[in-house]
Amino acid sequence: MTRNLNYRLARHAPAVLSLFRLVYGLLFAGYGSMILFGWPVRPAWPVQVGAWPAWYAGLIELVTGLLIAAGLFTRAAAFIASGEMAVAYFWMHQPRSLWPIGDPPAGNGGTLAILFCFGFFLLVFMGGGTHSIDARRGNPRR
Repeated sequence: MTRNLNYRLARHAPAVLSLFRLVYGLLFAGYGSMILFGWPVRPAWPVQVGAWPAWYAGLIELVTGLLIAAGLFTRAAAFIASGEMAVAYFWMHQPRSLWPIGDPPAGNGGTLAILFCFGFFLLVFMGGGTHSIDARRGNPRR
């Protein structure tokens, strides 16, 4: 029974990978848009243009998120996004507390940074999937 289920689900893996890429990219771009433009929701604190590191993080999140959502230069954009989230975790969250789950003082609030980091790390190796601009361009490493 599981063999049949595995076969049926495996057929849909390329499409689901593309859906994962699209959703993850749009969510990441949403965080960047929030930091840079205060849209779709206002950030907890205002970020001035050029302020280090928040404004640059927002710029990276918006650009890489849109590239990943479209499936354009997916592996390179995912590598940059994954690295940014690793830096964010170790610079901003980990010094507060060792445990990522929960808000300070019990946790450090870094769960989203970890999830984005490893989700994008997966895309570095898996690529954009069959429904991506990379695949349409005939990228041999898709």
